[in-house]
Amino acid sequence: MNLAHLLQRQARTAPERPAILNGTQVVATHGQWAQRCQQLAHQFQAAGLQPGDRVALFMHNHVRYLEVLFGAWWAGLAVVPINAKLHVREAQWIIDNAQARWAFVTSDITSDTGEHLTGLERVIDVDSAEADALWQLPTSPLDTRITERRADDLAWLFYTSGTTGRPKGVMITHRNLMTMGLAYFTDVDAVAPQDCIAYAAPMSHGAGIYAIPHLMTGARHMVPPSGGFDPAELFALGQQLGPLSMFAAPTIVKRLVDHAEAQGLSPDDAARAFKTIVYGGAPMYLADIQRAHRVMGPRFVQIYGQGETPMVGTALSRAQLADAAHPRYVQRMASVGVAQTPVRIRVTDAQGRDLPLGEVGEVLIGGDSVMAGYWRTPEASASAIQNGWLFTGDMGCLDADGFLTLIVRSIDLIICGGSYIYPRELDEVLLHAPGVAEVAVVGAPDAEWGEVVVAFVVPQNGHTLDTAALDALCLQEIARFKRPKRYEVVESLPKNNYGKVLKTELRQRLG
Repeated sequence: MNLAHLLQRQARTAPERPAILNGTQVVATHGQWAQRCQQLAHQFQAAGLQPGDRVALFMHNHVRYLEVLFGAWWAGLAVVPINAKLHVREAQWIIDNAQARWAFVTSDITSDTGEHLTGLERVIDVDSAEADALWQLPTSPLDTRITERRADDLAWLFYTSGTTGRPKGVMITHRNLMTMGLAYFTDVDAVAPQDCIAYAAPMSHGAGIYAIPHLMTGARHMVPPSGGFDPAELFALGQQLGPLSMFAAPTIVKRLVDHAEAQGLSPDDAARAFKTIVYGGAPMYLADIQRAHRVMGPRFVQIYGQGETPMVGTALSRAQLADAAHPRYVQRMASVGVAQTPVRIRVTDAQGRDLPLGEVGEVLIGGDSVMAGYWRTPEASASAIQNGWLFTGDMGCLDADGFLTLIVRSIDLIICGGSYIYPRELDEVLLHAPGVAEVAVVGAPDAEWGEVVVAFVVPQNGHTLDTAALDALCLQEIARFKRPKRYEVVESLPKNNYGKVLKTELRQRLG
């Protein structure tokens, strides 16, 4: 099994169909995409790279990203995606740990520091003459066959975001990614050849591997000219190309909704620009998805997974998010949906025993999307995967219909005087307060109680927050022992490169 066969199949059946776009400009058909990948594979092999060797992609979103990705797979190599927002030294640590031989970069990644990657056989700027030479097709046709790989061979060595220390390399196989691609059709969305996926979130993360299901049906792949997320640009491109599909973190969804609301756009206007917005990667609060539905209509699907089971865990479908007549509609909207088709979900206690419905425990995921393990870290692999089940570190509960509600990461659970407090419960309450834009609740060390609750609150533009009013709202909505003992009003919350709030950093501020 080699994922490059998906590209070869499309190149044979529909070689002239547009494949890769820079905005509205077609830069490759499926046939051209495959030819370029074949040429890259030839160059890799001619340079002595062997099946299983690692090639790093330290790039902002770029039209050549997918060509390097599938070219590496064509040659039987494994790809190491690195978020371009990382510091060069952080990327260097990943490259060294992965023992990568080549790296493809965009030149702007070193513009801030002037530092460069070292220890590699080649570092290739994808906009350089050196890259153009690599991509140059020979005068006579190549016959570089796709390197055969086993289903459990490494394809994607993804490094976790490292919010609590050095990141770990997650070994994702061809089987894992094929499972993810097929699950997209059963649990997330149908894809037609005329569809177009937009890469506004980093292609080094989930947005990039969503290329796989869209390649399976011969859809188009579009990188915005800005190379990232600009709501006005995306609305305009959707109007020109046809409604877009995309993956977005909740922070991106909020900015899209803000733009639509500020421009006075209706749900029908949104429907002309966006077909499907899949959101995940961080908590989406109930108030935010309710507002998104009200402003932009039923465009949304939620997925829950982890880097260790990429994009596959649970899904909350478009139909479920729109079923306002269901008696448990609000509870379902606040959940992350039901198990995707290829996996099973369990909720267990500390001893790994299944808990009754409604009780909170650790979420376990089992199935063909679960990673092979952590790169060069057998102890961590043995801890994370036990008897075929991935121990996610997330705390949640299941209801009788199979809907999973996430409560908290286990490391974020607050224990005050022996009582468990789930930060998300407070987040949901405080987000309903007038003038509140964002909230993050953490535990601070306390000599008497063990931990006490502290709420970091970001005001909306132009608003001054009254912490006494926030406290009154908490007392009205939740038990007294759960309410924050302190409120810290801040301009913004620290986040990693994927939009997740860095609660470790917030706790460090508190001592």
